[in-house]
Amino acid sequence: MKLTPRLSKNTLIFGGSAVWGLLLLGCMVVGRTALVVPHVPGAAFVGDKACAECHAEQVAGFASASHAKLAFADPKLGTTGCEACHGAGSLHVKDGGMKGTIVSAKQVSESCFACHLEKRGEFSLANSHQVMNGKMSCSDCHDPHSGSAIKGAGAAIESANDTCIKCHTAQKGPFVFAHNAMKEGCIACHTPHGSVNAKMLVARDANLCLRCHVQTTDRNGTIFVGGADHRTRLQSGTCWIAGCHEAVHGSNASKSLRY
Repeated sequence: MKLTPRLSKNTLIFGGSAVWGLLLLGCMVVGRTALVVPHVPGAAFVGDKACAECHAEQVAGFASASHAKLAFADPKLGTTGCEACHGAGSLHVKDGGMKGTIVSAKQVSESCFACHLEKRGEFSLANSHQVMNGKMSCSDCHDPHSGSAIKGAGAAIESANDTCIKCHTAQKGPFVFAHNAMKEGCIACHTPHGSVNAKMLVARDANLCLRCHVQTTDRNGTIFVGGADHRTRLQSGTCWIAGCHEAVHGSNASKSLRY
């Protein structure tokens, strides 16, 4: 005769409490950021007050920054948030701000990758912004010293576009015939860090345009876009070649976005 063990009420309560405790402890541990502070040979930590003597503007708004969560406290030094990303600053202070004594803005991208490791991978894709070769840095598009670090976050789409248009001035307009996708922001079509697709597009060839512009298809395979059958046109691969919709950001000559 085989006996099947029965769980008592107390056992279930105790076991359930133990499981919940382990889950909560796991969440607390996983929620912590393990930060590897950049190494500056021979330097010691000095605290944010020393940084504020020269960099008052950056330190003043840092309390509101999402990156302020990375700051670590030392009873002797107070908060050391700046040094969490820039490395220990004693040599920088001693030498009056001399270059090479701290992790600079151009070098700090490596500090960013300590937490944002997936971005290093995106920047290594075939089409990406030139961060890995040192021609750009994360701070060209992000402000790590205040707010969420993502310029134009939330509903401020125009501000988000302004970040891109600082360099891509030809795409700004104004245009007589604007592409409505611009109202959704550049990232509606482009992946800002890197992509396997040309021009850092979120999808290749006409598949990108058809996300918004396909109207209907029928059982004969007819693909209606703009009231016209595009079956043979789509065989070209992309909508912005062969004299079709080359002015993809906006046009001053054609409502069909032609030059």
